[in-house]
Amino acid sequence: MSSYLLIVKSELPGAIAGFISGNDSGSWYLDGRVLLLITSVCIVFPLALLPKIGFLGYTSSLSFFFMVYFALVVVIKKWSIPCPLTLNSSIEILQISYSTEDCKAKLFHFSKESAYAIPTMAFSFLCHTSVLPIYCELRSPSKSRMQNVTNTGIGLSFLLYFVSALFGYLTFYDKVDSELLQGYTRYLPHDIVIMTVKLGMLFAVILTVPLIHFPARKAVMMIFLSHLPTSWICHILVTLALNAIIVLLALYVPDIRNVFGLVGSTTSTCLLFVYPGLFYLKLSREDFISRQKLG
Repeated sequence: MSSYLLIVKSELPGAIAGFISGNDSGSWYLDGRVLLLITSVCIVFPLALLPKIGFLGYTSSLSFFFMVYFALVVVIKKWSIPCPLTLNSSIEILQISYSTEDCKAKLFHFSKESAYAIPTMAFSFLCHTSVLPIYCELRSPSKSRMQNVTNTGIGLSFLLYFVSALFGYLTFYDKVDSELLQGYTRYLPHDIVIMTVKLGMLFAVILTVPLIHFPARKAVMMIFLSHLPTSWICHILVTLALNAIIVLLALYVPDIRNVFGLVGSTTSTCLLFVYPGLFYLKLSREDFISRQKLG
């Protein structure tokens, strides 16, 4: 949740500035921290208060369409930019590099940044926490229906991630930014389409936070407050505490890679690779040395 709010803090001021003429650099509405607090209080917290995850399906669908729009624009911009743009900061103009070496894609490229790649990819597909709440709210819950939901969600996510990552790389090559939108902002600062994409992505990110908040709150209440009777006061206090923690983290963590790398290499790895295997070993009735369990 903090990683998504970090995106809001870093991207929303630039998105607003793109629609404003003149120099308002000192204004409160261009301060990332102030905007983060406003969106958290006005949008994230009210949606997080919802008692059931079902309604968040509507906001999730809306955010998915924003993601589709983002991927389409990344593909289109690849064909409108003939070669990676290089920014000449000394005279503040854009130059187009026509060096064939700069515009040559590499199948593999290993550097110190590669250490962030695998945990970030693992983090991207970490939807395991929402599986049980979604299963409980299916109209007629069954393993086959849940499998269809999972296949559809993972398949669509993979398609969007793959298309945007591939064409983003083929646009900037070795100058690609760790946050793709920041690269477009740097090289095309006043492009209307890019600014609308940024706003759409920010809405998608904001609307995703309550969806992740739901299982987090459920876990906290089951672990620490299961002995207490269910009440709205408890529900609101836990929601408020969780939101306060994630907002504070988003306010004071300087780089999104720190969150993605840390979470991706610890909890994401356990939830994606370790726990499912352990659960299968525990729950399956086959012999421990059977082909399925050894696999």
